Amino acid sequence: MRIAFLVAPEGVEQVELTQPWQAVTDSGDTPQLVSTEPGKIQAFNHLDKADTFPVDETLAEASVEAYDALVLPGGVANPDFLRMDERAVSFVRGFFDAGKPVAAICHAPWTLVEADVLRGRTLTSWPSLRTDIRNAGGQWVDEQVKVCTGGPNTLITSRKPDDLKAFCVAFTEEFAKA
Repeated sequence: MRIAFLVAPEGVEQVELTQPWQAVTDSGDTPQLVSTEPGKIQAFNHLDKADTFPVDETLAEASVEAYDALVLPGGVANPDFLRMDERAVSFVRGFFDAGKPVAAICHAPWTLVEADVLRGRTLTSWPSLRTDIRNAGGQWVDEQVKVCTGGPNTLITSRKPDDLKAFCVAFTEEFAKA
């Protein structure tokens, strides 16, 4: 399986990119870093710059059809940037329209709010997104991981970096079913 990891040019929480990336690799699947711009993305350890990572494909080159699933890492700035980019929002919405699984952690559901794909869905996130998710028609729960199959696709969400182990297990299991 080819798994798209959608991130902004900067602001992704490094551990929320690297641990899920490793989980995808360990499961025998192929992760691909997709971003709005070519080159490298700048990851962060909370507010401090961390490592850079090479972009495999830009949104201008990427298509939903080329991927089997989508992972949306968090960080505060990353999803805030993505939700302001119509190509990113359309790319995310495309996975829901195609019935492909999507995994999102921490602040990443902000992009899902903007894509208008949360009506009738139950999910978790960083707690400060609770009202945004409810206003977008979703039901927010405070759980380590939430797998929601009540929609056009499977949506796997998690709250924070401390939940990464459970998040990685849950989304790799769900992706394998797709």
